[in-house]
Amino acid sequence: MTASEKKQLMAMACRVRMGVVEGTHSAKAGHPGGSLSAADLFTYLYFKELNVDPKNPKWEDRDRFVLSKGHTAPGLYAALANRGFFPVDDLSTLRHIDSYLQGHPNMNTVPGVDMSTGSLGQGVSCAAGMALAARRMGKSCRVYALLGDGEIQEGQVWEALMFAAHYKLDNFCAIVDNNGLQIDGPIDQVMSPYPIPEKLKAFGFSVIEIDGHDFDQMEAAFEQAKATKGVPTAIVMKTTKGKGVSYMEGQAGWHGKAPNDEEYKIAMKELRAQLAEVEAM
Repeated sequence: MTASEKKQLMAMACRVRMGVVEGTHSAKAGHPGGSLSAADLFTYLYFKELNVDPKNPKWEDRDRFVLSKGHTAPGLYAALANRGFFPVDDLSTLRHIDSYLQGHPNMNTVPGVDMSTGSLGQGVSCAAGMALAARRMGKSCRVYALLGDGEIQEGQVWEALMFAAHYKLDNFCAIVDNNGLQIDGPIDQVMSPYPIPEKLKAFGFSVIEIDGHDFDQMEAAFEQAKATKGVPTAIVMKTTKGKGVSYMEGQAGWHGKAPNDEEYKIAMKELRAQLAEVEAM
């Protein structure tokens, strides 16, 4: 990755975070915390990793991305909009009546969404099935799924992972957003899934641990995933919930709460300052 490419990703991540704040504020509802923790990942996927075409969202040979932690749709929508799948201005219609951008992704209404998700555990199950189908159809596309660390408390997740390992789906990459917080508080106090990497290895995955806010580490991880043969890959990202907005960072209370007018102004001011700093690099 060149310095110029990295700068572009950093700037786009700021814009994705601004889209999250814009959408949730306008909706007066939504899930900003986990959307912000995964904003760098959304940015890297849609602006570097995924083989997709905004002009042809249903292109048969595209890579697939399944947002298994579907409640963080504001982050996915912001990335899709900035990538050109639909207008950025539409982000302000999030969760409004008659808007196609609802609280969880809908593959039937939102261009670029590959699977409708929301009920935790179901997205990764669909993604594993997509990966097996792609292989049996002789397709070279890859399938990616993003899970929350609270989501992996669901038993269905581990059934899907067992399935992926059993069928040696090396075209499948599961990503865990390990921000350490869920709606009820710290994950290790609610129902600890730790140690996450060791459990994934025990289920037959090649496991890579990274800083989920470091684009260089992301690049190395995804290149390693593509080079790994015979087993699926899991990338465990250590992240900060609410990343980029000072008063949201590391706060479980921002899992499912929208910023009010004053909080919106503060968040947008901070993100615009971060964008200006990146652009001045």
